[in-house]
Amino acid sequence: MSHDLAKLSQSLGYQFRDESLLQTALTHSSFGQGHNERLEFLGDSILGWVIADALFKRFPHAREGQLSRLRAGLVKGVTLAKVARELQLGHYLRLGQGEMKSGGFRRDSILADAFEAIIGAIFLDSGIATCQQIILVLFAGRLDAQTLDDTLKDPKTRLQEFLQSRKQPLPDYRILSTSGKDHEQVFRVACEVESIAEPFEAEGTSRRYAEQAAAQMALDALGQS
Repeated sequence: MSHDLAKLSQSLGYQFRDESLLQTALTHSSFGQGHNERLEFLGDSILGWVIADALFKRFPHAREGQLSRLRAGLVKGVTLAKVARELQLGHYLRLGQGEMKSGGFRRDSILADAFEAIIGAIFLDSGIATCQQIILVLFAGRLDAQTLDDTLKDPKTRLQEFLQSRKQPLPDYRILSTSGKDHEQVFRVACEVESIAEPFEAEGTSRRYAEQAAAQMALDALGQS
């Protein structure tokens, strides 16, 4: 194993039997053939399961929606990019010339994807038990910092974080109408989520209240109430 990859393995706390899996995990699609997208797909699913299992055991009395919100915060791209930076993954990435020149090694999405790909690579190299152990060590501090208070965010924030964790576009809010006198106005807004065909419409005595109500409707439809 090269000196650089040996240092990365030390940071991960895992020694690969098949170094080519780690090389693939670090290869962006811009580099050419043998890139990390399939490993990223695998790692994303494994990471979600391990974090869900850890939260389920840590908070035995939490509701499903609370657990979902905690998980979304831990597996969203911004969080994974932070973990990747702690491992200095940007130093090891294999990128095409265009991505290299544009600073792709610093981009959140590329770092997060590479981290997920590494999780997938560890799973293929060692199996689920070792992979789970590595993830729990890497996320130990973040898991320890979780409280159910983190689930008390407003609906718009929760909807945004949930969609980000699924790598989906942010919701779009539109004012459909306003009615009533100036001091008694009622706002009707629509919240559009790309993965759901019909928009969610709600009313409120301010634009903010109406948007929050529409966001809650979207969360309910997504099973995140």
